[in-house]
Amino acid sequence: MKSYIVGVGMTKFEKPESRDWQYWDMAKEAGDAALADAGIDYGLVEQVPVGYCFQASTAGQRAAYELGLSGVPVYNVNNNCATGSTALMMARQFVEGGINDCVLALGFEKMKRGALGGGADGGDFKISPVARHYTIMASGHGFEMSPPTAQIFGNAAREHMKLYGTTAAQLAAVGAKNHRHSANNPNAQFQDVYTVEEILAAKTIHEPLTKLQCSPTSDGAAAAVVVSERFVEQHGLGDRAVEIVAQSMTTDTEASFASGSCIDVVGKPMTAAAGRAVFAASGLAIGDVDVIELHDCFSINELLTYEALGMCEDGGAGELVESGATTYGGRWVVNPSGGLISKGHPLGATGLAQAAELVWQLRGTAGPRQVPGARVGLAHNIGLGGAAVVTLLRK
Repeated sequence: MKSYIVGVGMTKFEKPESRDWQYWDMAKEAGDAALADAGIDYGLVEQVPVGYCFQASTAGQRAAYELGLSGVPVYNVNNNCATGSTALMMARQFVEGGINDCVLALGFEKMKRGALGGGADGGDFKISPVARHYTIMASGHGFEMSPPTAQIFGNAAREHMKLYGTTAAQLAAVGAKNHRHSANNPNAQFQDVYTVEEILAAKTIHEPLTKLQCSPTSDGAAAAVVVSERFVEQHGLGDRAVEIVAQSMTTDTEASFASGSCIDVVGKPMTAAAGRAVFAASGLAIGDVDVIELHDCFSINELLTYEALGMCEDGGAGELVESGATTYGGRWVVNPSGGLISKGHPLGATGLAQAAELVWQLRGTAGPRQVPGARVGLAHNIGLGGAAVVTLLRK
């Protein structure tokens, strides 16, 4: 059974505490927008998986109740930075499994200013869900005073530079590209454009990563209406339906920890496995993809994802981004939204915001950031602890 996204919505992503709203306000804004985009009433929604990381249990109900009190099941989903795409995956499974014809996936986050701790909730590393990941990092790199998430990804960057000769300028080129893309996205937290030199000169967060190649904390919400083929036909939604061609989630395997490498600990093996699964299930290949929204929580993760998805050989990602192959006029357009680095990263909303951007791109309604002729889109969303979700979409 096939599943389709027929409606998407998102709020503008904002710097925490810059707007007077609560998480249920932002969830209502995104949810109402998705329902309006689909042209349906909340009364047709049969289940609601809701993703977030920083609110209390049943915050999903508090948010969904703003859309209507219909009594449908609401699920509270928390999978670190992969939370939004996990909610989307649940919605797809409900539909493709024949359980429901119409499901709303909703994600939001109301965050605090400043860097994240060693997991979505920070806290004591000894009992942290990601203690194993950070223990491996510390055994190879020690533990510094920089923010833990920047530290583990920054150490992955150091390894990549040592192994393959990747340069600081190539890492900065990721940030420059994504900031440039966000200038055309009114929903992005930032719309400022920077040169590679300006990004290199910005404040260092954890060598070699500077502030302008690290995703910020953000407030915001996003939503997607996922429906069956029967629902599309019954409601005449074929002109706006985008098919979820294939989707896969992979969690950590022995490959994440066996090498002692931060490159593996932060999820490259998970991404590669999820990518292989969706390409095998769909019959498509990375060469068939036109537009990609991927998890650039830090610039190095975009480079690692190029390699994990087969866009280049291991070690070739720095040259790939410098060549222009991942921007307008190149082989793929990666993160036309501005990505996490410039669009922002409210954890529970990110995966659904990626889906929203791809739906707009595949419909041809993305305005000045439109990727010409886009027919196939790929979303990649990853969370430490860990989960990697890869989704293929097709108009």
